[in-house]
Amino acid sequence: MLKLNLGCSDRHLPGYENVDIAPPADRIVDLREPWPWGDSTVDEIVAHDIIEHLPDKIRTMNESWRVLKSGGRFKIAVPTTDGPGAFQDPTHVSFWNRRSFLYYQAGCPYRDRFAKAYGVRAAFRVVSEKTQATQDGPKLSIELSAVK
Repeated sequence: MLKLNLGCSDRHLPGYENVDIAPPADRIVDLREPWPWGDSTVDEIVAHDIIEHLPDKIRTMNESWRVLKSGGRFKIAVPTTDGPGAFQDPTHVSFWNRRSFLYYQAGCPYRDRFAKAYGVRAAFRVVSEKTQATQDGPKLSIELSAVK
């Protein structure tokens, strides 16, 4: 079972391949480039406080979907645009809120209408979601399941 902890920094999770752009990660990977894992080889991805550091939302979602097995889980935590946390960190280059995920949600009218024109291949089902208050504003935790 292959599980990835993306953007781990020094927060390593046991049983996961801990991935970041710099040490002390188990594996050094630049997630702005094509991801090094094969199609449908990953069971789970944890991406806490990382996707806002990646400049291309569509590439991020397409690559995660590509490497996940059918039914594989993508567990994301991201500061939302509903508060200052999304904007305060100078290394945040993409901005997310709950509605951002509609374009990757299987069966959603936004995905149905725009996926082909936008180059979206990713299709997910929402398993769970919650927004919690933090000192930097709201943070969305959303778990997605790959639909293939």
